[in-house]
Amino acid sequence: MKNSSIKIHPISSDQEPLKKEVGQLSVDIFQTQEHIVILAPIAGIKEKDIKISITDDVLVIKGERKVRHNIEDEKYYTRECFWGPFSRSIVLPLEADVSKVTANFEDNVLEIEIPKKELKKTKIIKIQSNK
Repeated sequence: MKNSSIKIHPISSDQEPLKKEVGQLSVDIFQTQEHIVILAPIAGIKEKDIKISITDDVLVIKGERKVRHNIEDEKYYTRECFWGPFSRSIVLPLEADVSKVTANFEDNVLEIEIPKKELKKTKIIKIQSNK
């Protein structure tokens, strides 16, 4: 698993203003015997502003943390929190049953549970002789 690639920009008066970019959401992904579980702490956002989609085997989480105070960059002492749009794409394993995904957002943590389906077992095929 990769660590988040959110960039932290220290602010000083001699730097150019920050450019708007898309942040990558940090997630924990693990499996139990029955599920694949994705946890994502998302502070500063409402449940209705989180969009989750699945296309083929890729799950995408999108949203945007709205800036609460419109402060000029040069007025910041420190700026470590990412505000703005974020997105995270996760390639799901073959056993993910995307038809039965559930999501819950409680205490600023998004939890997505994806049931596992049983993968088909390998079938051995014998070659028949035509003699």
